[in-house]
Amino acid sequence: MGTHVEPPQLPPRLADPRPVIILGITGWIVGTIVVLASGDRLAEYLPLCIAGLGVAAAGGVVFLLQRRAVRRGDRGAQSGLD
Repeated sequence: MGTHVEPPQLPPRLADPRPVIILGITGWIVGTIVVLASGDRLAEYLPLCIAGLGVAAAGGVVFLLQRRAVRRGDRGAQSGLD
């Protein structure tokens, strides 16, 4: 009853957030281009695409700041972002 088994570590390929961040930003860029190219038919979706770009960019900046903190050795930084 008192035994605690640690789960196995994820492979580095699955734990790396960079492909997801790049795919998300690329998806919002493509979506924005499609909305802009479609003219008036999809014009009401342009604010959504711009907001998505902003959130994706903010997430990318937070990731870069956290990775920089890990490399500097800050005590409050996330682990595993080397």
